[in-house]
Amino acid sequence: MKVILHLSSLTRTPFSSPSLPHSKPISVAAKTKPLSISFQHEEAEKRSLELRVCTNRTCRRQGSLESLQVLSGIAPPHVSVTACGCLGKCGAGPNVVVLPDAVFIKHCGTPARAAEMMSFLCLGRDGTDIETETNKCLEALALRKRAEDEMDKGNFSQAFHLLSRAIYLKPFGGVHISYRNRSVARLAMEDPAGALQDAKEALNIAPTYSDAYLCQGDALMALDQIEAAENSYSVALDLDPSIRRSKSFKARIAKLKEKLAPAI
Repeated sequence: MKVILHLSSLTRTPFSSPSLPHSKPISVAAKTKPLSISFQHEEAEKRSLELRVCTNRTCRRQGSLESLQVLSGIAPPHVSVTACGCLGKCGAGPNVVVLPDAVFIKHCGTPARAAEMMSFLCLGRDGTDIETETNKCLEALALRKRAEDEMDKGNFSQAFHLLSRAIYLKPFGGVHISYRNRSVARLAMEDPAGALQDAKEALNIAPTYSDAYLCQGDALMALDQIEAAENSYSVALDLDPSIRRSKSFKARIAKLKEKLAPAI
């Protein structure tokens, strides 16, 4: 896929990988004036992209943490988003570099600008209504954040409806996360069959999404399909070995062993 972006705030220069600091969660802010970009695109299969968002001191003050969360929340499965250290263009931040082509995008400091940038990278072909797609992604993300708040309060039915609205919008990215979250909500509502269906939908969109395999395993456990649940947990662990140390995964394995133990 050949992508050509014409933008005063975009440059193409050599890039070296910096260290990746931690970032903190933040909320979605109001939309701002869209970027003015002309985009040319040669139709081809999607390729994997990586967006690195500078969260060093200057860019952080200019809103890069918020942009990082928005980009992470609306990214389709073939686009990864990570934080990084200084990209050496502090006067024009917040800065983002798009790999593997080392394309730099400057002044990416609001949710609307971050979302529009992602829209152009993913959908920048002739005839695409970028503004509409950007707004859909931001609206779906806001609904998902509200649903997460409701789940924290134990209001799973309300979370289910919010997530259903987010999915219905059909944004180009983040849908696999909405399906995964709705799977959690449906299982909490004692609907394991629905939870399994949503986990599978998430995996259809993002086949390497480890959280969806965990949700699938949870639903299969609730349906007493123990061996299938074990296989699903195993795939999740292969995809993300770090979950082995988490309390939630240890609790899943303990429950699995209890189910697999022969009756005395």
